[in-house]
Amino acid sequence: MSDTTQGRVSATGASPGPDALTRPRASATTTAWVGWVIFAGVMMIMLGSFQAIEGLVAIFDDTYYLVTHNGLLVSADYTVWGWTHLAIGVLMVVAGFAVMRGQMWARAVGVVLAVISALVNLAFLAAYPIWSTIIIALDVVVIYAIVVHGSEAKQYDL
Repeated sequence: MSDTTQGRVSATGASPGPDALTRPRASATTTAWVGWVIFAGVMMIMLGSFQAIEGLVAIFDDTYYLVTHNGLLVSADYTVWGWTHLAIGVLMVVAGFAVMRGQMWARAVGVVLAVISALVNLAFLAAYPIWSTIIIALDVVVIYAIVVHGSEAKQYDL
């Protein structure tokens, strides 16, 4: 005999406690890797914020970065770079929140934005080498977390 929510006695002879009746049960496909998805969402929010700040600095203070325009991989005005970083940053923050909610569209957008972010930071490497390298590395971790275990966050209502 098995226990049910209708108050029957379990195989051991004890009735189920009130906790057993109201506690949500995790799906068999959910693993501890869901933490990586939450990590990816938080990192996307954080990286997006950093990208936006980097973009605002480039927009409002052209002299902040020490490399001449010719020293960049792609020769463009720092204002253009600033708007690029700002747009990527804002989109990444929005997608980060949606990734934590388990939205499929956010997983696809998150991977695309992380790839674009890595490429933009590769092109911006001469202007800000250490920071760009850190962002590229974190973009790779975000891509891994989203691609491998992104669907598991949907089962948790965060």
